[in-house]
Parts: sequence; C-alpha cells; structure tokens
Amino acid sequence: MTEAHPKYLWWNGRQMPWEDATIHVTELGWSTVGAIFEGIRAYWNPEQGEAYIFRLREHMVRFSQSMKLVRLRQDYPTEQLIEAIIQLVRDNNHREDVYIRPLAYRSGGGKSLSGFSDEASILINTRPNPSHLLTGMVQHACVSSWTRISDTVMPPRVKNMSNYRNGQLAAMEAATNGYDTAILLNAQGKVAEGPGACLMLVRNGRLITPDVTSSILESITRDALITMAREDLGIEVIERPVDRTELYIADEVFFCGTAAEITPIVSVDRYPVGDGTPGPITRRLEQLYHDVLRGIDPRHAEWRTPVGLAQVAATAD
Repeated sequence: MTEAHPKYLWWNGRQMPWEDATIHVTELGWSTVGAIFEGIRAYWNPEQGEAYIFRLREHMVRFSQSMKLVRLRQDYPTEQLIEAIIQLVRDNNHREDVYIRPLAYRSGGGKSLSGFSDEASILINTRPNPSHLLTGMVQHACVSSWTRISDTVMPPRVKNMSNYRNGQLAAMEAATNGYDTAILLNAQGKVAEGPGACLMLVRNGRLITPDVTSSILESITRDALITMAREDLGIEVIERPVDRTELYIADEVFFCGTAAEITPIVSVDRYPVGDGTPGPITRRLEQLYHDVLRGIDPRHAEWRTPVGLAQVAATAD
C-alpha cells in the first residue's frame, strides 16, 4: 500500500474515512483501562488473488465474551461486526497480509478510575502486517521475575487491554537483560505464557502446553494448533501444568498466537533448547499452519473467511 494508513475504518456502526474518526484528547486515558480488543489476521494468497481471515467468527465470539467480563454493553450484534470486518478489508483493498483490530472501550460514565458505565464504543481498524512464518525467525527467552496475572486479579483468559501491561513489563525486563522475549510463571510457579503469546513444548515426541486454568489467554491459535497436531499430524497433545525446569530439558519450545504465529524459542535462560535450532515438530506445524492459513492446504476450510478480493478483481476485469 502506498498510503500511510488504510482509506477506511469502522467506528460505532459505520465505515468512514480514516481522517473523520476523531475524539478530543481529553478522552484518552481512563477509557482504555477497561478496554478489550481482538487481534485477527488475514492472509494473502497471490495465486488465488484472495485474502483469508483466520477464524474470524471465533475471534468475534471471544470479543463478545471479553466485553461481558469487563461489563461493557455490546450494542452491535456479532454478525454485524463480522460483516463490517470483511467489508473493511475488502474496501481497503488489502492485497497483502493484514492485521485487524476490533477495539471496545468505555465511552460513558465518569472520567476517573472509579467511573463506571456499560456504554461502549467499538472501533475496527486494519494495517498491513507481513507474516514471519517460514522466514527462519527464532527467539531467545528468559523466565521473567514478573508473575503472570491470575484469575483472582484480572481475567487472563480474555483480551483486556490492561492485562497487557503485565506482559509488557516482562518484555521490557527481558530486552534490558539481553533476551528477545520473556516467559512468565503463574502464581503457583508453573509456566503460563509469554508477553502476548501462548507457549508449547515438545518432549519425547509429545506436544505439551499449559492448560487454560494456568493463567493463560484462551488462545484461538493455540486451539487451532492442538487440533492440527492431533488430527492432521497424529501427534499426542497434553494440556497440563508445566514446570519451569521442563523448559530447560525440552526438545522444542515455541510461542503461538495471532501476532506470534509460530515463533521457535531456541534457548531459555541461556539453556539451549534441543540442539539450539527449531525442531522437526515445530517445523511441521509451522508449514501446515502456513498452508492452511493461506488456503494452499484445503483442510480446515471452516477457519478461513474469504474477503472477496478475487471477486472484486474479476468484476473489474
């Protein structure tokens, strides 16, 4: 794209030019404390001339659940939001990999930390975001001194924006100490997740991941990888609490999520993971995930929502 930003965004019930979506600067701050969001990707297939949004419905169901948990009223039905996203990506003519962010924030009540109203505004915007799948990207991680938030503190299973300060602190600490990323333990001292990504490891040919009661996000990507590992690759998957020292003796470790996609972790606290390179199960999952996302592999078609760019191009011709 040649423009600095897409032509359109969606705000409170209508698609509008980017420049028209403005609020006063004093609205910043308090409204974001209880804000929730989704990170969604669309993947471009140049051979088909089509972009596919990954698990759009599942993301928007979680969006609704997140709004409920932070007591925001959803005035726009999920179906309307889904159609708005498809139309927005199509009208912005995103012929590339793209990140889609629906955001709900408190737009009524007092402008203070204690101000409370269930009135919500919803914003949806898009931006180009190239995939790093199959690029050879790896990361070196440390176990953070910060503890992952628990369900008695904030709701870790949903995408409450305030939750991400927890991961941000861990990421800043890791960068300061010379690492690429961090791994947080939960209040019980078990492995939780990374800053904005779930974690999986491989031991003795089995895929192991912290269960959803280990203070992790109920990740849609994690769920997809579990399904593909079991159904398509025939790999045993175990969801259970994970000890810190298991990371040091694991054969493979990787992060997964909308932003992380599949990101191999090749060392933890300076312990090499396996031989210090991405392992065979990680590579097989990465290839399959990549091909399913782009519609190269026909399996799991129910996860792909075509945007309709191929039809637009055919009509134009």
